[in-house]
Amino acid sequence: MTKGCIKFLKGLLALIVLLLTGFNISCADEVPDRLSVAVPSAEEESDYIWRTLQDIKFFEEQNYQLSLPKGFLIEELKAKAKVNALSEEDYERLKMFVRDSVYNRKDYQEGYHKIEQRLELVNRMIDEISKSSFNWNFKVFERYQINLTLYGPGGSYDPNEGSLLIFTSPTGQFKNYEDPACTIIHEIVHIGMEESLINKFQVPHTLKECIVDAFVFLSFKDVLTEYRVQEMGENRADEYLKEKKDLKNLNATLKTILEPH
Repeated sequence: MTKGCIKFLKGLLALIVLLLTGFNISCADEVPDRLSVAVPSAEEESDYIWRTLQDIKFFEEQNYQLSLPKGFLIEELKAKAKVNALSEEDYERLKMFVRDSVYNRKDYQEGYHKIEQRLELVNRMIDEISKSSFNWNFKVFERYQINLTLYGPGGSYDPNEGSLLIFTSPTGQFKNYEDPACTIIHEIVHIGMEESLINKFQVPHTLKECIVDAFVFLSFKDVLTEYRVQEMGENRADEYLKEKKDLKNLNATLKTILEPH
């Protein structure tokens, strides 16, 4: 075999190795796509406004800043909600008002596009959580549905369905953060710990929010540089949650804090 042939074969072998190595790296770096984003219909948005009105006393007690449509009807319904006087007729009036005077599908497009740009990062964060080892069960869904809204407190979740409701504005703004990934992963962490921690230990609302904030901050502060822990006057878990490794025993931490000794 000539030197030229040997040189050619070595070059070909190197190319094959490079291609195979690159392929393996690519495969190893892939993460499941667990997220989809949906713009609501007028009726779906009406339903959410209605649920927000029904819970308005709770939101005001917790000092949430609510976004609601403007108008005399909304002010009337807010007043009735505070004295538990909402009726089925009020619900029908609200649906007609939203459909005829409020809803515009284009109002969701800016927020939709901004969220789309952050889905890869959120998928990677979910993947990291799913591969982590905890002494409690973090529930991970195969698929999460992100539903948009122009109303409410900023974010909410359904732990049974794996769905999130995320506030945006017609100009593509989000409550509390410019980066929607912060709110999305916050709600996903709520879903993950709802059954095995929050319900099991009957964690009160403010402590629940602080535990979720600590989890997100300690896990992802390097990639979510905007994320911050809410000031809620609750610090019982602070001494137990200082490093990422402390999340492994969140169940023991909550047991120590909440169960009588």
